Amino acid sequence: MSTTLAAPVDRLLYKPEEAAEALSIGRSTVYELMAEGALKYIKLGRTRRIRRADLEAYVDNLTPLPN
Repeated sequence: MSTTLAAPVDRLLYKPEEAAEALSIGRSTVYELMAEGALKYIKLGRTRRIRRADLEAYVDNLTPLPN
């Protein structure tokens, strides 16, 4: 019997928990970034979602530290 792994879904919207996993940071850090405006999000009813483009923009704006 063979086991097949499903390919990861290329999402357009992420829950904060999923965004935290994608960024390899903690969930509470994602909420802090959203609260201070560093990470944009949208509200759908009572839920918050983060667009993939906003995750990519956040990462693109990070400044690497000098060696």
